[in-house]
Amino acid sequence: MSNDGKQWYIVHTYSGYEERVKRALEQRVKFMDGEDKIFQIVIPTEDEIEIRSGQRRIVTKKVFPGYVLVQMRMNDDSWNVVRNTPGITGFVGGGNKPTPIAEEEVNAILKQMVEGSPQVKVGFRKGESVRVVDGPFTDFVGLVDEINMGKGKVKVLLTLFGRETSVELDFLQVERM
Repeated sequence: MSNDGKQWYIVHTYSGYEERVKRALEQRVKFMDGEDKIFQIVIPTEDEIEIRSGQRRIVTKKVFPGYVLVQMRMNDDSWNVVRNTPGITGFVGGGNKPTPIAEEEVNAILKQMVEGSPQVKVGFRKGESVRVVDGPFTDFVGLVDEINMGKGKVKVLLTLFGRETSVELDFLQVERM
């Protein structure tokens, strides 16, 4: 065990209760003098760019809904504090004993939370019908042919003058039908 016996565990919560569980657990740690047993409580999140009504918005999404990471020194006291926190359904692990997760995995998750640039959430898939909402092809309907996440572009097959033509558009220029 590295870090003085501190290890990371995954705790399962009721979905949508992650924030409430984090606050409750932090309060329980304070009131029960558990600062020397439970050190960090993390809800893994990442920023996503969502396009709604032609506007780009950055929203924070939970990477693992229904799960919270807890760094703790496992013993009967700390196990009871966490296990008996309202909203927690249990530890993730095999059998009766919680299984710690590898430090490298936790570091990768934490690094992604800090350094990760927002990803564009695309509301359409290849082969799906979309309507062009901006630009010279406004109100045309076509099929998604290719999605380029890196550029934020989508190739749409439109019927122009009786021929199918591939047109590259920005994500903001099309909407799902």
